[in-house]
Amino acid sequence: QVQLAESGGGLVHPAGFLRLSCAASGRIFRINAMGWYRQAPGKPRELVATITSGGSTNYRASVKGRFTISRDNAKNTVYLQMNSLKPEDTAVYYCNAGIVDQFSRFEYDYWGQGTQVTVSS
Repeated sequence: QVQLAESGGGLVHPAGFLRLSCAASGRIFRINAMGWYRQAPGKPRELVATITSGGSTNYRASVKGRFTISRDNAKNTVYLQMNSLKPEDTAVYYCNAGIVDQFSRFEYDYWGQGTQVTVSS
């Protein structure tokens, strides 16, 4: 069993900032790619940013230059620093990770429970 625990969401004014964290725990042998997705009401879930185990990153165009994804492999944690937030960034943000099981050595895809980010004046 693996758990992803997210934190850091909340209400922020436009142009403000937030930092999301997601810590993985449980039967972990290795964590491969990690990422953040978001889902606004009435819209499909969309990719925000990903980061490989080696640190290579990828962002959706609308957040480039404003959001930064990073990870601490020693803590099994991924972060999303969100600056210059806009009302259209309002959504539930989900953490995702590809985790190799400690015993089976198979990789499984895990999701966090989601954390609400609301950008409003």
